[in-house]
Amino acid sequence: MTNILQIETATSSCSVALAKDGLVLGVKQINARNIHAEVITLFIDELIKSAGIGYNDIDAVAASCGPGSYTGLRIGISTAKGLCFALDKPLIAIETLEAMAYGATNRGGQVIADDTLLCPMIDARRMEVFTTVFTADGKKVKDTAAEIIDGNSFSDLLKGDKILFFGDGAEKCRATLGENSNAYFLTDFINSAADLSRKAFEKFTNKEFVDVAYFEPYYLKDFIAGK
Repeated sequence: MTNILQIETATSSCSVALAKDGLVLGVKQINARNIHAEVITLFIDELIKSAGIGYNDIDAVAASCGPGSYTGLRIGISTAKGLCFALDKPLIAIETLEAMAYGATNRGGQVIADDTLLCPMIDARRMEVFTTVFTADGKKVKDTAAEIIDGNSFSDLLKGDKILFFGDGAEKCRATLGENSNAYFLTDFINSAADLSRKAFEKFTNKEFVDVAYFEPYYLKDFIAGK
């Protein structure tokens, strides 16, 4: 039996999940900005207690590692590192956009056609998003990048493929991309730590851990402080 604590803080969603052998036991989350540091340890403690286990029963900690919000990622990764240090457990890093693609195709009631491409989008600044493109079965077909969306974005793919855009960066792109008949939008998608479960268990099984002391989130862009 493998218990993995999973943390997702790359966007406005602060989410914590506990999974056993890749199956989710429980999730605590809230979708609100600037609240991650306040609630994340409370969510973790509540999940551990509700599962009827102790902290030492956790076999690893998995964290969404970016791209995404600089502050959110710092909070999530720092919390994960602190737990790993204190409990002497391994740290697993999961790319945020990959977890989002898994969530879009595997959450209850969501049916995605096999010929549809998946384009998770994380809001950056103005018309910029962190994004990539996956096939419906999880193969990446476009490099992860920070892209400024305009009328020509994804035009090469939209000529022949249906693309599902989702994530907190997708809605602001609807006016620019939505006129294309091959562009579809999933409007209610919120990042969840539950979406890390399959990949986290796979990496644990293969012992694909990162260095707790030196690992840094995948920011993709340099941090720019706001006024």
